[in-house]
Amino acid sequence: MKFFADTSDLDAIADLADLGMLDGVTTNPSIIAKSGKDFIPLIQEICKICPDAPVSAEVASTDFEIMMKEGDKLAAIADNIAVKVPLTEAGLKVCKNLSNNGTMVNVTLCFSPLQALLAAKAGAAFISPFVGRLDDIGLTGMDLIAEILNIYDNYPEFHTEVLVASVRHPQHIRESALLGADVVTCPPDVIKKLYKHPLTDNGLAGFVADWKKTGQSIL
Repeated sequence: MKFFADTSDLDAIADLADLGMLDGVTTNPSIIAKSGKDFIPLIQEICKICPDAPVSAEVASTDFEIMMKEGDKLAAIADNIAVKVPLTEAGLKVCKNLSNNGTMVNVTLCFSPLQALLAAKAGAAFISPFVGRLDDIGLTGMDLIAEILNIYDNYPEFHTEVLVASVRHPQHIRESALLGADVVTCPPDVIKKLYKHPLTDNGLAGFVADWKKTGQSIL
């Protein structure tokens, strides 16, 4: 499974890269707005940190013609840009056009398996179903992931990767991995929670204490 960082925090992205836990980055207009930074230069900096990993940069319009212009401009930033478009009729049309030109496209705001089917037919490199937002309204977000994976498995001609988005906690990652999702994107702090376990901490404390009693040094 690939781990994408859902953030525009350059330090956090670099930290995950150093840890070996960064396979890509996703951003959206809300993340960019919270950063307080200029969009294009920020995306350029992210691409420099992870030049071989997909970096999702989202269009800001809902109009087809303008989205196409925005998509072309974003794709020109770097070879590893995945242009992010909403799952609308215009968004799917943009996806088809950009995909035909060799640009990676991430189709976002997916909330149904049939939407995911349309994105795959439009040539999306990634489909982003939002599990946390479904959980928020009393549904089970992971059910959507299972259905999308099942549909995609039925049609080997589809090469769209299932990118689990709106991930809130490690349990979402665990369930995504068990189902066989291709990618999860989440805040860096959620990824870092994966290596934390009280038994690991307790065991390490015991080893350290016992080693000190020996009075020895490996160095």
